[in-house]
Amino acid sequence: KFSSFFHIDSKRLLDYWLAYLKMPKEASNETERLMLGMLYYSFYKKKPAQLGFKDLHEGIKDFLKEDFVKEELMDVLRYQLSQLTVLPEANEYPFTCPLEVHCHYNVNQIMAAFDYFNQDQSPEFREGVKYFADKKTDIFLINLNKSEKDFSPSTMYEDYAINAQLFHWQSQSQDRPASPKIQRYIHQGETGNLISLFVREFKKQGNYTAAYTFLGNADYVSSAGERPVSFVWHLHQAIPASLLAKANKAIAL
Repeated sequence: KFSSFFHIDSKRLLDYWLAYLKMPKEASNETERLMLGMLYYSFYKKKPAQLGFKDLHEGIKDFLKEDFVKEELMDVLRYQLSQLTVLPEANEYPFTCPLEVHCHYNVNQIMAAFDYFNQDQSPEFREGVKYFADKKTDIFLINLNKSEKDFSPSTMYEDYAINAQLFHWQSQSQDRPASPKIQRYIHQGETGNLISLFVREFKKQGNYTAAYTFLGNADYVSSAGERPVSFVWHLHQAIPASLLAKANKAIAL
């Protein structure tokens, strides 16, 4: 039941969640509000009102109403804190977002961090790409190794690291260069639109859905072809060596 926490390696997030669980209180700033949403959506997929809760706090409280469950979760978070090896870097967003570059997050946590999942909404999300128009930010959720069991032939894209800062990525299979979305990607440097990459090696890790490594922002380098369009992106922050070895050779099978 706590599999959504086994990958968490952001000290800031762990510290806040532990402090909140010891003494629940209203968020004192925008970052805390978003981190509280990330905690709620680590338990649930639907917004509070859909599940009969007044707010995020009530949902969290209900999930942890048994003392032993709350203690068990705090033990998991303390353990994660004791095992930290990632040296996170700050994100470059001009808006508030608690994500730290090179830390790991699942889809719900990412959506809550961008305020797409929050107190009042939790829209359906199944795509590997998402545009947050209010933030002028596109995010790409990338699976490096794709198995035919999990992906249809039309989604067996070739996504891989060329080197520590260049990443080859393919758009969705129906995309043409002239489409507004692809044009937005190509001209992101001129328009100030942000592109962020999230990568995981496999869809599953054991019995659990794997989390993504947040690679930070990237700039357009080149594109070619259509249906899908192949892109090369230049990451602002180099891919960590431990992930690079996997991302470099993880071309779709």
